[in-house]
Amino acid sequence: MDFFDKLGDTLMTATKEVGQKAKGMSDLAKLQYELKCKEDDLKKEFERLGRKYYQQNKDVVPEEDLDCFEDIEILMNRINDLNEEILEKKGARACPHCGAKVAENAAYCSNCGAKLNDMFEED
Repeated sequence: MDFFDKLGDTLMTATKEVGQKAKGMSDLAKLQYELKCKEDDLKKEFERLGRKYYQQNKDVVPEEDLDCFEDIEILMNRINDLNEEILEKKGARACPHCGAKVAENAAYCSNCGAKLNDMFEED
């Protein structure tokens, strides 16, 4: 009987150790997940601060930030150009009033109701 008692004790000890290691791994995964979430939150806050700073200073740009503001302006213009090209390829245009996607031959914007024919002819 000693053999079976010893075997049972060994199995119970091994099971407890495996359980503790699994719990440790689970705790580690939870910590790593929380760390990733907090890093993402921090990144979002920096982006929000950067956007706010840009909006507050875009009319009178501080000298030390002039190059960044110029790069942002160049990127924004290129993004707008690319969006227009994509809309043209899809047979659509952006409403000059609200920016919504509308059919190229639409008379009115389905989003804001603005009359489009006159607006597109001015372009």
